[in-house]
Amino acid sequence: MDHRTARVALVNCVLFVAVHSVLATDTRGQMPEIPVPLIFDTDIGNDVDDVLALGMIHSLQSRGHCRLLAVTITKDHAQCAPFVDAVNTFYGRGEIPVGVCRSGITPEQSKFTVLADQMDGGKDRYPHDLRSGTDAEDAVKVLRKALAAQADNTVVIAQVGFSTNLAALLDSRPDDISSLSGADLVRKKVRLLSVMAGAFTPIDGKVHLEYNIVEDIPAAQKLTSGWPTEIVFSGFEIGLAAAYPAVSIERDYRYVDHHPLAESYVLYEPPPHNRPTWDLTSVLYAVFPDRGYFDLSAAGEVSVSAKGETTLTNRENGRHRFLKMSDAQGIRVVEALVQLSSEPPHGKTHR
Repeated sequence: MDHRTARVALVNCVLFVAVHSVLATDTRGQMPEIPVPLIFDTDIGNDVDDVLALGMIHSLQSRGHCRLLAVTITKDHAQCAPFVDAVNTFYGRGEIPVGVCRSGITPEQSKFTVLADQMDGGKDRYPHDLRSGTDAEDAVKVLRKALAAQADNTVVIAQVGFSTNLAALLDSRPDDISSLSGADLVRKKVRLLSVMAGAFTPIDGKVHLEYNIVEDIPAAQKLTSGWPTEIVFSGFEIGLAAAYPAVSIERDYRYVDHHPLAESYVLYEPPPHNRPTWDLTSVLYAVFPDRGYFDLSAAGEVSVSAKGETTLTNRENGRHRFLKMSDAQGIRVVEALVQLSSEPPHGKTHR
């Protein structure tokens, strides 16, 4: 090889390394993000925003941003777990563990989890293996398994229902899953808890007692006083200010004849209506806390009153904050939520 050929080869080698170094980093020059190990704790069945949030999580996983470890449910109805399994299966992830509570809280029939039992031509419209919540594992056991299997200080939990399961997790004792108590297991494994709960500004000029708090006030009090890691709250006012556009439900899910998200939305309340995105905002922050979708309040400690009022008292080393969102951020948030919720499952055969 002559000197000129050797020089060209060296330049090409340097260019190859440089190009592949750029491809291996994101636009900020950092190494690619590691998918966030995510647990979704939900009262799915009570409102349809939980369903949109679950679809959004699957899109985020398909894009490589998160990895759904488990779904745990705080609505005590036997149809909720099969419905979750059906949605997970629709997105190609029917193996994801589903855990249930047996608390007696909100045991009423849902308007849309009936889709788990919907048959077309003698077959499930939405295939799934888990047929009843009575066959599902206890939520605390599922939570302990999921946490114990992960690296320290990595897990993010999005709680978008009642605090029932996570309060019970704190009270759990060492077992054959982990030698740690629930509180110690959380302290060791959890990096962030993103919660849709409470209200931190007046609604219509009045203090708002938010549903996820008031349905299990003792559990909410236990969570706010005893959870050992950072908690960021998405208050009622955030989802209210970022409504999901009905036009998306009517147009963006037509890539299949039957879509569990769109059909759930219609069964819950037929369009046209723009449903607040309460639960979706907590998921968005859980996975993308540093993308500028939201601002944060000052640090402090959230307390829950006997009536269910949530108040943050500023404290320099406080573990709690709540989301804040400008009008400009709200526009960006809604666009992100629509794009993620309506994204087709990767590898799905469309009609």
